[in-house]
Amino acid sequence: MTRLTRAEQQQRTHDHLLDAGRQVFLRRGFLAATVEEIAVNAGYTRGAVYKHFGGKEGLWLAIVGSDADGHLQGLREALARAATRDDVIAALNPVDVADKDAAKWSAAAAEVLAATAQQPETATLVAAIQRRHDDEVAALLSRHSRRLGLEPALPLDQVVVMLGALGIGLALRQTVAPASDPVAILTHVLETVFPPEAT
Repeated sequence: MTRLTRAEQQQRTHDHLLDAGRQVFLRRGFLAATVEEIAVNAGYTRGAVYKHFGGKEGLWLAIVGSDADGHLQGLREALARAATRDDVIAALNPVDVADKDAAKWSAAAAEVLAATAQQPETATLVAAIQRRHDDEVAALLSRHSRRLGLEPALPLDQVVVMLGALGIGLALRQTVAPASDPVAILTHVLETVFPPEAT
């Protein structure tokens, strides 16, 4: 068996802590989750969480940043394959907002937003991740809308913000007052934002 280098060991610890953080945040929410529980789930001491992420907020930011990168990669690939308006709509609506994990994650995200509203430094970091993600999504949509001859009904930067807020809102609603078909609601909004070409 090959021994891991120090850098490989650190990366493995980092990855294990990210996975454990996701699991604990999903299970307990952001506010109830503790550094100790995350560390135990990953098989490390709480010092490892502080060393790698600076604490619970830093771990959350790392998870959100990683998830945003993963979402962008998937969206790039889906939009590159898109040949029609319907393909674009499907690419923008890949997550089932009725999924229980999506609802739990949205609830945890709402807790983070409420908790960090009074912490300007953390709020600035959260906003920077969101802004970078939104800007990249808008740029992707602009490029592929031009390629496919689509005329969005709203400016794309506004579309991206609206879709993010609607997705989070629908997922949160599923935790307390489920809609009959949240995917259909999101699809209808997307069909309105990207109207069919006039004939």
